[in-house]
Amino acid sequence: MNLNKYLDIAPEVAEALKAGRPVVALESTIISHGMPYPQNVETALKVESIIRENGAVPATIAIIGGRLKAGCTPEEIEHLGKAGPQVAKASRRDLAVLVSRGADGATTVTTTMIIAHMAGIKVFATGGIGGVHRGAETTMDISADLEELANTPVMVVCAGAKSILDLGLTLEYLETHGVPVIGYGTDELPAFYTRRSGFGVDYRMDSPEELAAAFHTSLELGFRGGMLVTNPIPEEYSMDPDVINGAIDEAIAQASAQGIHGKATTPFLLAKVKELTGGDSLDSNIQLVFNNARLAARTAAALEALK
Repeated sequence: MNLNKYLDIAPEVAEALKAGRPVVALESTIISHGMPYPQNVETALKVESIIRENGAVPATIAIIGGRLKAGCTPEEIEHLGKAGPQVAKASRRDLAVLVSRGADGATTVTTTMIIAHMAGIKVFATGGIGGVHRGAETTMDISADLEELANTPVMVVCAGAKSILDLGLTLEYLETHGVPVIGYGTDELPAFYTRRSGFGVDYRMDSPEELAAAFHTSLELGFRGGMLVTNPIPEEYSMDPDVINGAIDEAIAQASAQGIHGKATTPFLLAKVKELTGGDSLDSNIQLVFNNARLAARTAAALEALK
């Protein structure tokens, strides 16, 4: 366990890590930037409950008052949810400045991986990862999530890359950086709101034990990077590909027309897609996060059993 002077590990999380019990990290961008209040807080607390029901300890990760938090209290989660977008969206480039200023930050996939690794947490559940944006061959808009997956040994359980991205280029980038992309119960990359994308994964695995064995071996080999587990949204919550892709195309066109770029792009696109789908995309988003939390907890338990 890393005793970084800027890091606070919640007592429940610290006890679990010391005792060798499974812990699952959770991001906080989904709380402050991903959903409206109070749904964001309700969802965050429900995800923690699901992780406990499946045998692991949840560790919601954030920056509060300049402290890196591996495990947040319900009051801290409420604060992040109420403050919403007023809380800085914190990627790797922002960590040092936010900490030095004693500020708050909602952690992305990137910064959640960093803080989880500092604390000794090996498994992280999220909604979807960032990736290579459409048109990146001219804009160079590539999420820092991909670089972190190449350099930080944390398993990330997600519902694939958000379908607002260029999924083919995202997979190419991950391959170049040596990140294995695993399909849980599928040979095809899930596309966040939908179960299929038309792109294959590197390997299919069908149990938490198989996932845990692969990641345990990666750690024992001393590989510095992580592993990406893509877990399809449950069938009953999967959206019609034509509907969601039409909404995404419309949202991208509006973002381009309004000059939206950089880290404002994803929140704008997700909000616009929600608006265009009458809120169906938000319901799907919540359900896929619950589904990922279940798998991450079971995989974290299987990983601890290998020690």
